[in-house]
Amino acid sequence: MRSAKEYLSGLKDGRTIYINGASVGDVTTHHAFRNLATSMAGLFDFASAPANAELMTFDTGAGRANRIWQLPTSYAELVTRRKALEAWTSLHAGFMGRAPDHVASCISGLYMGLDVFKSYDPARAGVLETYYRYARDKDLYLTYVIINPQADRSKGAAEQADPFLTAGVVDRDAEGITIRGAKMLATGGVVADEVFVTTIQPMRPGEERYAMSFAIPMNTKGLKMLSRKSYEDAAGAVFDNPLSSRFDENDSVLYFDDVKVPWDRVFIEGNVEMCQKQFHATPCHVYQNYQAMVRLSVKLKFLTGLAHRTADMNGVTQFPQVREMLGQLAAETGMVDALVAAMEAKGTQVGPYYIPDRHTLYSAQVLTQQLYGHVINTLRELAGGGMIMLPSSVADFDNPEIAALIGKTQQSPKANSHDRVKFYKLAWDAVGSEFGSRHQQYEMFYAGATFVTKGHSYRTYDWAGADRLVQTMLDSYDLNGISTASKAA
Repeated sequence: MRSAKEYLSGLKDGRTIYINGASVGDVTTHHAFRNLATSMAGLFDFASAPANAELMTFDTGAGRANRIWQLPTSYAELVTRRKALEAWTSLHAGFMGRAPDHVASCISGLYMGLDVFKSYDPARAGVLETYYRYARDKDLYLTYVIINPQADRSKGAAEQADPFLTAGVVDRDAEGITIRGAKMLATGGVVADEVFVTTIQPMRPGEERYAMSFAIPMNTKGLKMLSRKSYEDAAGAVFDNPLSSRFDENDSVLYFDDVKVPWDRVFIEGNVEMCQKQFHATPCHVYQNYQAMVRLSVKLKFLTGLAHRTADMNGVTQFPQVREMLGQLAAETGMVDALVAAMEAKGTQVGPYYIPDRHTLYSAQVLTQQLYGHVINTLRELAGGGMIMLPSSVADFDNPEIAALIGKTQQSPKANSHDRVKFYKLAWDAVGSEFGSRHQQYEMFYAGATFVTKGHSYRTYDWAGADRLVQTMLDSYDLNGISTASKAA
């Protein structure tokens, strides 16, 4: 278990990051990333606090480790781990979608499917087994890049004008493989310890050079991060942008400039089929996205709280039409919470491990992709112009003349002008800021395009059971409409 101080010290490792035309030195002090680094550090301090040991850690047999790395063997253990994830997520209200618990869940899911790797290559399975224990015992924060650059989406990676636009193996020798090209989106990568690199998109024969799976430190020689615009950098004071100033986990394109990956970090190399199997023939895809749904359930609860506070702030909570809107939000948030509980209750044993129910997870993903935009629009409807017509910045309160006018014009039956402005600044950052807009896009696509999640739902549904119900009904009457049960009597 690492402290915040140990985590922040580990980020000062000479990693290569570019933003606004320049190279970043120390991410823990750079104005585009320092608050994010501090927020991530706060997660480690919370998890390592002695008072939280029972909640946030588990016994590995050789000491205590962060529950994000736990491999549940029963329903009770899965629920216990979920409570830890909820506690961590509450620190950022679900706005850090790639906090350390996400890719830890991914690697843990791969480890739970170790037999699949052993069937592929015992040596690669051994590397994965060692790496899981290493990442767990070092309490590492991993991000991942599992998507190819968009480029010409009508063509595969090997058909692009530049065959190394997408990261692929350019050389291999006794020491390892050499990678050249780009991958995306390294969400949180600027403050992660290591990155898991692979491809979740389907590949075809002939694309073996892109069929790889490995993990390396963020300061590996030749690894370059191209950061998008920093919302933190543009946020100004925390009072004015309380979410984007602290929880903008950033996204980066990673470019591998002939990066050497040693064999003791390579899980898959050159096998197209195995790249898909690592996600779907192991518990990996379910386990990592179960974590994402736990996070989203907390986030929706936070947004529903914003909605109710908005109605209170405007003194309209007693209006029937407002209660109808709030009741709808409460029902939808409760549905997501119930789906998380159902994933656990309907879980199954996979070898020694207890895994959330696959189809319930995919049902939740399909529904929440549609739901998130509706929740945001409901918040907009409840607030009206309240989230827009606010003082320009916290500095306005420092001018007595302006502060007096704010006191007259920013009124609420439930709060003084300062508290009203503070609340609506928070609401706007969640809903209408550039940061809020990015989150709407993120929640729509982090699990894949809607046709992908619907495909997962189709693939895992009990169609045979549904068909049996249909056939039972068809068998219950004959051509003349006589009940077969009556005929048997």
